[in-house]
Amino acid sequence: MTSATSRLSSGTTVAAGMMGMNVAIYVFTVAAARALVPAELGALIALLGVLLIGNVVSLGIQAATARRIAVAPQDRAHVIGPVLRVTAAAATTVGALVALSSVVMTPVLRLDSSWPVILAGLTLVPLTVMGAQAGIAQGSERWGALTAIYLANGVGRLLFGSLAVAIEPTATAAMVGIAVGAWAPVLAGLPLLRGHLLHPKAGGRRAFVREAVGGSHALLAYFVLSSLDALVARNRFEPDEAGLYAAGLILTKAALFAPQFVSVVVFPALARDETRRARGLAVLAVVGLGTVAVAATALLPQVALILVGGPQYAEIADRLWLFALAGSLLAVVHILVFDALARHAHGIVVLLWGAVATVLVAAYTLDVHLTGLVTIVVAVATTLAVVVWFLPGESTSHRAS
Repeated sequence: MTSATSRLSSGTTVAAGMMGMNVAIYVFTVAAARALVPAELGALIALLGVLLIGNVVSLGIQAATARRIAVAPQDRAHVIGPVLRVTAAAATTVGALVALSSVVMTPVLRLDSSWPVILAGLTLVPLTVMGAQAGIAQGSERWGALTAIYLANGVGRLLFGSLAVAIEPTATAAMVGIAVGAWAPVLAGLPLLRGHLLHPKAGGRRAFVREAVGGSHALLAYFVLSSLDALVARNRFEPDEAGLYAAGLILTKAALFAPQFVSVVVFPALARDETRRARGLAVLAVVGLGTVAVAATALLPQVALILVGGPQYAEIADRLWLFALAGSLLAVVHILVFDALARHAHGIVVLLWGAVATVLVAAYTLDVHLTGLVTIVVAVATTLAVVVWFLPGESTSHRAS
C-alpha cells in the first residue's frame, strides 16, 4: 500500500471517529439548547469555552507526545514513561487551578453558583489524561485506537450530558453529566498504556515538559482566541442576546471542529516534512471544507437554524453564515498552529496573543452587538491566517530536539 493510499485510509478512519465525536457533542449541545432557556444556554456555552481553554494542557501533551514518537519511533517506550509522570501531575494541577478559579469566574460569567466552574475543573482531570493517550496513538499512527478514544469522548458527553439535562434542565446539571462522561475516553485508551503503568521506562522529563508547556502556551492562546467571543457575549450582552449569540456559536464550533481530523492525520507528516508541502495540502483541505460549510449555511439558513436550536433562535437565521465563516477561518488558523507545533516553532504565540488583544479592544471600545462581535472575529481570524501563512519557516534542525 502506498504512503498516499495509507494516509487516505488512515484519514478516513480518523475522520469517521472525529466526525462521530463531533456529531455526538453537537447533538448534546443541540439537546441542551432545546432543554435550556437562553440564559442557561448562554451559561453552558461559556462554561464549554472554559473547558476548551483548560483543555490546552491536554492538547499540548498530545502534540509533544505525538511529535516525539513520530520523529523517533524507536524510542517510543522511553517517551511514554515521562509522558505518564508529567500527565499525572498536569491533570491534578489543571483541575485544581480551574476549580479554584471559581472565585473569579462565577461573577465574571454571572453564574448563580460556583459549582459549574468546580465541575469544569473536575472534567479537565480525565481530559488531560486523554491527551497523553491520544498522543501515544497519534505518534504511533495507531489510528484505530485513536478513533476509539475520540468516539468515547463524544459518546460519553452525549449520553451522560443529555441524561443530566433531561433530569434537571440547568447548566450545573449539564456540567455534572459532562464531568462523568469525560472518563469514557480514558477507559477506551487504557490498552495503549499496557505495560507502561506499572513499569514505566525512565526518560528525560525536562525536555518533554518544556515542549509540552510551549505547545500548551500556543494552544492556550489559540483557544482563548476561538472561545473569547463566547465569554465577551456572556459578560457584555443582555442574557437573551447572549443566548442568541451562544446559539450561533453552535454553528461556529461545528465549522471549527469538523475539519480537525486533517491536523490529526497529517501531524506526523508535518513533523517529518522539510518541504512544507504537507502544510499546503492540509490548509487547502481545510479551506475546501470551510467553503462548503459557509455556502450551505448561506443557501439554507432555515436548515441551519434547526441545527442551532430551532425557531426560538429565528432572529439570527439570516446571520448564521457569518458564524459558519468565523468557525471556518478559525479552523484554518488551527491547522497553521499545529503546523508550527509539528515544526517545533513557537513564535506563532505572539501573533495569537496579539489577535486576542485585538478582539478584546474592539469588543469593549466599540458599541458592538451580536453582528458586530462575530464580524470582529471574522476580520481578526482572516488577518491572522494570512500573516501566519507568509511567516518564514522554522529551521528543520529543531524537529528532532
